[in-house]
Amino acid sequence: MSESLIRKAMDAPVKHTVMLVDDSMLIRTILKGLLTQEGWEVVGEAENGRVALETYSAIKPDLVILDITMPEMDGLTALTEILKLDPAAKVVMCSAVGDKGTIFQAIRSGAKDFIIKPFDNERIIPTLQNVMKDRDLSQGFA
Repeated sequence: MSESLIRKAMDAPVKHTVMLVDDSMLIRTILKGLLTQEGWEVVGEAENGRVALETYSAIKPDLVILDITMPEMDGLTALTEILKLDPAAKVVMCSAVGDKGTIFQAIRSGAKDFIIKPFDNERIIPTLQNVMKDRDLSQGFA
């Protein structure tokens, strides 16, 4: 491989895979549009925690954006179950329930960050990039 191709490959942004979990198709559509526009690859979607577990097991995305209030299985329960499947999973909670107690419970349960709805599009990508930095750094030391 030529030196210029190697340099170009090293400068290319890392394309992270993400799974969106929200009972609102509108929220998933908005997030998918924003993320794909910014170079993220949305590899899966789920409308509740139960489907999220099945989907996570099948695709193992780099990151999960997970709503809290959903039918069948809520996001906090799904978070716990995802982390049982993969203790290294990167999960960012996204919910309209933004009281300090809920945020603390999500972080204590293993979420890496919390996005409050209605979300500010300008803050989503930096939040996700900060969460992924931990994984990117640790991969170099594996």
